[in-house]
Amino acid sequence: MKNTALSETHSALGAKMVPFAGYNMPVQYEGVNVEHETVRNAVGVFDVSHMGEFLIEGEHALELIQKVTSNDASKLIIGKAQYSCLPNDDGGIVDDLIVYRVKEDTYLLVVNAINIEKDWNWIQSKNDVGATMRDLSEDYSLLAIQGPKAIEAMQSLTSEDLSAIKFYNFVVGDFAGIEHVIISATGYTGSGGFEIYCKNTEVKQIWDKVLEAGADYGIKPIGLAARDTLRLEMGYCLYGNDIDDTTSPIEAGLGWITKFTKDFTNSEALKAEKERGPERKLIAFELDERGIPRHGYDIVDGNGNKIGVVTSGTMSPSLGKGIGLGYVPPVFADVNSKINIQIRKNAIPATVVKLPFYKG
Repeated sequence: MKNTALSETHSALGAKMVPFAGYNMPVQYEGVNVEHETVRNAVGVFDVSHMGEFLIEGEHALELIQKVTSNDASKLIIGKAQYSCLPNDDGGIVDDLIVYRVKEDTYLLVVNAINIEKDWNWIQSKNDVGATMRDLSEDYSLLAIQGPKAIEAMQSLTSEDLSAIKFYNFVVGDFAGIEHVIISATGYTGSGGFEIYCKNTEVKQIWDKVLEAGADYGIKPIGLAARDTLRLEMGYCLYGNDIDDTTSPIEAGLGWITKFTKDFTNSEALKAEKERGPERKLIAFELDERGIPRHGYDIVDGNGNKIGVVTSGTMSPSLGKGIGLGYVPPVFADVNSKINIQIRKNAIPATVVKLPFYKG
């Protein structure tokens, strides 16, 4: 089991630690609901240093990225980031990721912890153009400072104007007494804030100063359990649940990051799927009655026939009702369609809704 540079710090703060993607990670401190509300209403800090970071460099860097990712990375200017995915050869997804353009011919790819080795081998297998690849995952840490008070709470730690960094833009600047830190206006909570990329040797100082600077704003350390409820309220896909090697970006509702203005891995087949329409679609639903939908529960029609499966589900702390995502045939996918979630012996009625669940 790997530790992040902050694992001991989390234990000292009383975090409940669990194995996640091969890392010893804090799942919660005070409790999911308290931590969730902290991020929605104030500011919280997550250690997400288990994420992977690859540097792709050289004159052929963009060529490689364009070949392996679904989005159009040629649109990136220095200081801009882009959500994308790595399609496989069979219509599924190797991983979803964020691509940062750091310099003219330097890109940072941030991938899911569980897929670091898989992604590295996949991209390397497609690198016949001679781009330089470096895996920085073991040397870098990542903090997510999320919530509506993030800008106000963190401004004293940097000479950069945090309010000027637009969504999915970033700067390389000073932060918490450390130079050359990536301050990125990204995150997976839907409540605003920043992600801070730094070296493992720097992260403890940054963590301590972040908690100190945020004290007057009610900052708290937040675990992975609340990260999951926060992302689900926004309808953001989680790799391994909502998307995987068997789900296409088209059926997963990721057509917006799948650009057919260029050729990329399996693009012809995905384009054909988009034109004819997918055989199933990822939907969002809310339960009409009390209950908690869970990953793996069956989705059934009015006659009890199985029509799909829940990929993510929880009791929404913000809405106070059961919410979830799952795949169903297109005939059941329209907003306001009625479906049922099989929770033990009961088929609980649910309604297909438009994302996000949480409107802020």
